[in-house]
Amino acid sequence: MHVFTNQPVGKAFGKFILTTMFLSVAVTIYVFGYSGGITGKTQKSGDEGCSCHGSALSAVVSVVIDGPASLIPGQTGTYNVTISGGPLVAAGTNIAASAGTLVPGAGLRLASSELTHQEPKTSSNGKVVYSFTYTAPVTEGSVTLYANGNSVNLDGTNGNDQWNFAQDKTVSVSSATDIESEKYNLNYDLKQNYPNPFNPSTTIFYQIPQAGNVELKVFSITGTEVASLVNAYKPSGSYAVEFNASTLTSGVYFYKISVNNFSEIKKMVLLR
Repeated sequence: MHVFTNQPVGKAFGKFILTTMFLSVAVTIYVFGYSGGITGKTQKSGDEGCSCHGSALSAVVSVVIDGPASLIPGQTGTYNVTISGGPLVAAGTNIAASAGTLVPGAGLRLASSELTHQEPKTSSNGKVVYSFTYTAPVTEGSVTLYANGNSVNLDGTNGNDQWNFAQDKTVSVSSATDIESEKYNLNYDLKQNYPNPFNPSTTIFYQIPQAGNVELKVFSITGTEVASLVNAYKPSGSYAVEFNASTLTSGVYFYKISVNNFSEIKKMVLLR
C-alpha cells in the first residue's frame, strides 16, 4: 500500500496549474497577440517584414499606396493602401512615413508615429482598402510613404497567411508654381462616406481650396445634431474624418459641412 501526503500532491498540482496557465497565456499571445496590428514592419525600419504571417514575402499579395504625388509644405492629402491576392479572408497593414504626420482613417490606429490596423479588416470585392491622411512637413523636399500588408485566412494559425511590402511612394513637397496650381485646382467637395452602409465606424472625406473654419456635423433623420466631428480652422487640402456611431441606433443620418460660403449635406446609413 502506498501512502501519499496531501502537501506534495498539492504543490505538484499547483505547479501543474501554473504551468498550464502559462502555456495557455503564451499560446494566446502567439496566436492573438498581434491581431490588433504592430508597427516597425515596413521597409522604413529595414525589418524582415511581417514574419508572423510567414517567413518570406509573397509576390501573390499586392500592396499598393495611392494618393497625391505632390503636396505643398504643410498640406494634407488623402491616401489609400489597397491589399489584394493571397488567402484574403481579411487583411492588415503597417504604414510609415519618412517625415510628416500620419492620421488614421477607419480601421486604423496611430502607434509610435506609424499606422496599423485595429483588427484584421474583412475583404470586399477581392480587396481590402485602408484610408488615411498625410500632412506634409513644412519644409520642402521628398518624403517617402511605406506600407506592409498581410493577407490572412483567419483559421487561428499563421501557416497559410501571406504578406508583401508595397512599393515605396515618393511624395514631392514643394511650393513650386505647378504644385501651387494643383492646390488652387481643388474644389469645395464633401465626398460620400466609406463604407456605407457602415457599422459602427465610417470615414467622411472632404476637401477645401481655401483655408477657413470647418464645421462638420452629423444629424439624425429628425434634424437633431448627434455629433460634431470638426469645428476648427483648417488650411486648404483634402481631409478624412472617422465617425464612430457605436452609441447610436440603426437608421439614416445626414452629415453637413460648412466652411467659408460653402455648405453641403450627404446621407449615410448605420446598419447594425
